[in-house]
Amino acid sequence: MKRITLLIPLAVIIFLLLPEIPVNAQELTATDIVRKADEKNRGKTSQGEMTMTIIRPKWKRTIGFKYWSKGDEYFMIYITAPAKEKGQVFLKVGKEMWNYVPTISRMIKIPPSMMMQSWMGSDFTNDDLVKQSSIVKDYDHKLEGEENIRGMDCYKIVLTPHPDAPVVWGKIISWITKDGYNMWKSEYYDEDGYIQNVENSYDIKRMGDRDIPSRLEMIPVNEKGKKTIMEILNVIFDKPIDDSFFSKQNMKMVR
Repeated sequence: MKRITLLIPLAVIIFLLLPEIPVNAQELTATDIVRKADEKNRGKTSQGEMTMTIIRPKWKRTIGFKYWSKGDEYFMIYITAPAKEKGQVFLKVGKEMWNYVPTISRMIKIPPSMMMQSWMGSDFTNDDLVKQSSIVKDYDHKLEGEENIRGMDCYKIVLTPHPDAPVVWGKIISWITKDGYNMWKSEYYDEDGYIQNVENSYDIKRMGDRDIPSRLEMIPVNEKGKKTIMEILNVIFDKPIDDSFFSKQNMKMVR
């Protein structure tokens, strides 16, 4: 009896194996990557405690604060230390921002023109803290390649603001880790194309239900000996917070 040999075309074999190929194997766009990093960092809501250490050539000081956020519309910060600044509150609702100063019982509206100003004398701006501008909505994103930054394989993405976007930077270049989608490094450029600040992230730790960098350093490139370090002490993500929490009335009561 003759043995019959069945020749199965390679294309048929590939077709039969296609169901085994994961759907998420599709290539991500630059916007997909930025959105994943932003959503991981924000969560639907977040609340926690941080310290900020401002370092200058001849001195340094540390500020402690609690914070609450909901999406990209609501943000509140309550200063816990040092004693002379304890009780100050910052609130962002939509595109508006206020500062409550208890020592003078005064509510101060922070205009858009001051979003580029230093927050509490640090190297972070008001916009950096409350993220009035959105890295997802207000910028175009272009994937420039991949680079290894301090031992982490990263996507290199250039963020260019939309012409009418209410942003303070002329361009941002961000390096986002391929493993975990963490913002690992960012360079901030002014409208003339000159680099102003470099932000580096370190010390990935388990915070709440995810692994995120627990320390951020903002360094002004043209001011030697200056930098500001943010450290996350604890954070909880996605715990429901009512919109009414983020109100000017609550600024005087929050602790």
